[in-house]
Amino acid sequence: MKRWLPLLLLCLLALPLVAAEQVVVIPVQGEISNARFSFIRRALKEAAARKASAVVLDMDTPGGSLDATKRIQQALQSSGLRVITYVNPDAFSAGALIAISTPEIYMAPASAIGGAAPVGPGGQDIPKVMEAKIVSASSGFYRSVAERNGHNPDLVDAFISKDKPVVVGGVEIHKQGSLLTLSAQEAARQINGKPVLAKGIAATLPDVLQQAGLAGAIVTTAEPTGFEFAAFWLTRLAPLFLLVGVVCGWMEIKTPGFGLPGMIAAVAFFLFFLAHYLAGLAGWEAGILFVFAVALIVVELLILPGLIIPGLVGVLLLAGALLLAMIDRYPGQPWSTALLERPLLNLGITVLLVGIVLAFLARWLPKTRFYSRLVLDTPHNPHASFSDEVAALEVRLPVGTEGVALSILRPSGRAELAGEVHDVITRGEFVDAGAALRLVAHEAGRIVVAAVDKGV
Repeated sequence: MKRWLPLLLLCLLALPLVAAEQVVVIPVQGEISNARFSFIRRALKEAAARKASAVVLDMDTPGGSLDATKRIQQALQSSGLRVITYVNPDAFSAGALIAISTPEIYMAPASAIGGAAPVGPGGQDIPKVMEAKIVSASSGFYRSVAERNGHNPDLVDAFISKDKPVVVGGVEIHKQGSLLTLSAQEAARQINGKPVLAKGIAATLPDVLQQAGLAGAIVTTAEPTGFEFAAFWLTRLAPLFLLVGVVCGWMEIKTPGFGLPGMIAAVAFFLFFLAHYLAGLAGWEAGILFVFAVALIVVELLILPGLIIPGLVGVLLLAGALLLAMIDRYPGQPWSTALLERPLLNLGITVLLVGIVLAFLARWLPKTRFYSRLVLDTPHNPHASFSDEVAALEVRLPVGTEGVALSILRPSGRAELAGEVHDVITRGEFVDAGAALRLVAHEAGRIVVAAVDKGV
């Protein structure tokens, strides 16, 4: 008996810790996207594994993807957990629909919930017919969600549509003509002994737990993993990835072989498509289309130079892949020109920025020592200036020196001149491997050649 006494005492001491209620707080802050859904789903699974007494959604969001919102609602429903929403301070649009997917809602003293009308990408209005279809489908679905969670379904209609007045217990709380947005005081207002929407107003998270009967619970806040945190930021940096990808792709075409600019372009485009996939805007089909487009362009440059058709089709498919990745389309929504307005604007701005950057690089980059490392394959004297190296090259290989192309010039490549192998470039024409060449100019360290049969 004495042998078991210490173990018994240890179990008794640990009993309060085992019996204590656990509450998991899940931050729902920022735009609602598929990346946010993945984080919430994982946090719900961990809360279920811990046998948490409740989960609190600490919410501050302007809204987001309707598809991600529905997936979050389904995850909340299937979790089997007691879920509480704490609006702190805003639950607009998709946030309002997520909130009514939980049976218990509490509001911060200065907070608001509502305004869930569907909008197009970038926040612009969508065509009336399409809006009516989305409103009808969303209203029907979320009315049933609201009823299941003990909320007034008429509130959902007023959140989504401007044409829905709301009367609660004979009291009109909202007239038609505008979207319903409730302040904390309006949401917690008691009519006939029942709140309009929120169970109460709580200044802090501990106040929420106190009112929900969870005072003294062990509180754990779910934090995004490194991958999830990266996914949130990738969606914000996607335009920068597109800009870097296009610029570095241009630099790769202008320099022989496959080097650092090509690798940077590949990584930037991968992150661009990954960001839109995680945000729920694009599936893998956009990335596959992009890879196919690049393959056609490579065929045009390396295998069938001058054929034009593969390169032209590749450029068109490339633009299509970029647009497809940026289109924010609701499930089941028919295709229309309105869906292309924002992506075309974004792509146009990117093309303009790319043009500015490329004009700057075309003027400045050839004068740098970095560029000379990219396009020249000559011995480098660390004690000589770049101008000295260029002067020595011009003396060693004067204009008129003849040689032969060792690779396809597209328009750059490798050639043998006066018994030396160099990286060379034409004035835009393509030259097949084995063709006779003549050096026609030295330009900022670049060796410019032309096919002999084309003259100087």
